[in-house]
Amino acid sequence: MDKKTEKYIINKLRTAGCVFAEDEARLLISEAQTLDTLIDMVEQRANGLPLEHVVGWADFCGMRIKVEQGVFVPRRRTEFLVQQTSSLATPGSVIVDLCCGTGAVGVALAKIIGYIELYATDIDPASVRCARHNTTFVGGNVYEGDLYHPLPSALHNRVDILVANAPYVPTKSIELLPQEARKYEIRAALDGGEKGLDVQRRVAAEAPKWLAPGGHLLVETSQKQALQTAEIFAENGLIPKVENCFELDVTVVIGTQTNRMNMNCEILT
Repeated sequence: MDKKTEKYIINKLRTAGCVFAEDEARLLISEAQTLDTLIDMVEQRANGLPLEHVVGWADFCGMRIKVEQGVFVPRRRTEFLVQQTSSLATPGSVIVDLCCGTGAVGVALAKIIGYIELYATDIDPASVRCARHNTTFVGGNVYEGDLYHPLPSALHNRVDILVANAPYVPTKSIELLPQEARKYEIRAALDGGEKGLDVQRRVAAEAPKWLAPGGHLLVETSQKQALQTAEIFAENGLIPKVENCFELDVTVVIGTQTNRMNMNCEILT
């Protein structure tokens, strides 16, 4: 690719508001098989389509994760959820990834931990297709359906770790999100209800039925919502703990299943 064409692409992307125009131009040039394809990809990006949707993959935990158009793009901040989960898992752990999207979290966990017994669910058919593709080499079982509903009942009380990057954006805040999210990602992957806690509440309510004694539920949330999330966990018999990552501006709430009754739950920070 000649320098003149590269400069034209950079200027076009910069004019469209792409902050990292130089990096994006180089990526598009490297991914395009033909000049016509490149022109089309540049136009899509300049018109606002997320870069990951344009090239068909996202970089997550150092891996290429397949992403179809319309599917929620895995964020770098969710790598903190992976870190927290991997610290609690061991080879052979039974892990369920709810609201799995592309399946990025489960795939990353398999890469870090080694062999895991992985199950994943999502309500969106396109996300399920992506997740099935991405988990091919880690032996994941991906189901289409709402939260726990499609999981095999044989998993009751034997799941070591439930992990959920469930939607937690309050409904009225959706309009404040960047256009890339508002316009091009499925709303169900973003909208957490009036206070952003609706899906988390449903996840926590059923978690004790699926978790093994000593098992853990981990969800990504915001620092602002974390104490409310922790309270929801405690209300459902889980011992909550809050972990923050200020660098990535993300919070993970961890709930631990116990077989001891009437335990006083303390929120640890």
